[in-house]
Amino acid sequence: MNIKLDKLPVVTETPGMKVQMLGGLGGMVVFYWETGPMPATPNLLEGMPNDSCPCPHWGYMLKGSSHTKYDSGEEVEIHAGEVFYMKPGHTGWVDKEAAWIEFSPEDEAMKVMAHVGKKMQELGL
Repeated sequence: MNIKLDKLPVVTETPGMKVQMLGGLGGMVVFYWETGPMPATPNLLEGMPNDSCPCPHWGYMLKGSSHTKYDSGEEVEIHAGEVFYMKPGHTGWVDKEAAWIEFSPEDEAMKVMAHVGKKMQELGL
């Protein structure tokens, strides 16, 4: 299977953020994220284990940078042009515009997306 990045289905679009996603890739799902400044989001992950994302992610930062904080307290910054692995148990934020491609195990990612979607509805986002 192959598909052009701009043809991935849009799953979330709010002012300053667009998320496109396609599943069914051998047990994996691909996300394409474009975002402006995005503060740390533990409120959207509240109720997940340790109020953080329990799903691992592999990806490539296309533009800008992002910050990741792990449950252990370790903080990592990912910059444009870098490939990355985010282990389970993390939160993150973006200071400026950023774009990245991310691959995650589909079952785990869909549970997180459902949880975040419910939280966004509760917050009226």
